[in-house]
Amino acid sequence: MKVAYPHKFRNSLGAREILKRVVSDREIHLITLNRYRYNEQRSCKDLTDLIEKLNGQPQELVKDLSRHVADESRHAMWLTDLLVDLGADIGKPPGMSYIDEFERLIDWEFYVGEQNLEEGLISSLAAINVTEKRGCEYFSAHIYALKAAPQTEENSKICQTIERIFPEEAAHVRWGNRQLAKIAQKSPEHRLKVDRIKQKYVAIEQAAYESGMDILLGAELRRLDHLLEVAKTIPVWQRPQYLMERLPQALLAPELQQTRINMAQRAWQRDPKDFVEKFVPMFFNGFKGIQLEDKKTSN
Repeated sequence: MKVAYPHKFRNSLGAREILKRVVSDREIHLITLNRYRYNEQRSCKDLTDLIEKLNGQPQELVKDLSRHVADESRHAMWLTDLLVDLGADIGKPPGMSYIDEFERLIDWEFYVGEQNLEEGLISSLAAINVTEKRGCEYFSAHIYALKAAPQTEENSKICQTIERIFPEEAAHVRWGNRQLAKIAQKSPEHRLKVDRIKQKYVAIEQAAYESGMDILLGAELRRLDHLLEVAKTIPVWQRPQYLMERLPQALLAPELQQTRINMAQRAWQRDPKDFVEKFVPMFFNGFKGIQLEDKKTSN
């Protein structure tokens, strides 16, 4: 069975590079922590939806998923307590939602009807597994960045919270790998089905991840490219409908426009000089400027 790993942002920026920047800016750092909280909270809802769809069978899987819900709820509680202690916001995070984008790209037909029960279960497990892997990548990079940053009381408190969450998230990934492997071992046909669905959810997760972060010029076309990559993983006869339903959102992307406006306003309010010298060139030139700046700093 193929192993799926998260890819870098636009094939250039890894989690450690991103989290190094996040940790150095308190406002962005707190927003990132609030995104973690929001994602953990939302996963409780999504896991509960899956438990209800399974309707009690198989019992061992339902039992595992119930424990998974308890873990995610506890993580959300720890992050909520942390944010409140730090005097941070615990409302819905600003900008585009990774989870909303992920769910928008899912073909919900696989989750409906008795004839698709097995495929729906594999899809659910693959979706959980690929998002948990992204979470582990980020938590690991976050801990690394915090330990490399100044050891303030606040940074230490944040690091301790993430270090409590990380092992349980890693255990969730191992659990998902085992569940998918069990299904794949049933027959060669099951192995092919699991690999195909995993490939699909890797493409969906990467598209959601990049769409949630990319506000720069040309983001709409990059969203379209990701949409086409996802479409390649579904049966040919389903592609036209899938694309037609999602093309307007990818090309018009009203949330993207609003996020751009909000981020530009925030950058201007914080430092008009930086807005002109850094934000505007970054918007038009992409992340090349950031990487060049990093190289100069390291030399």
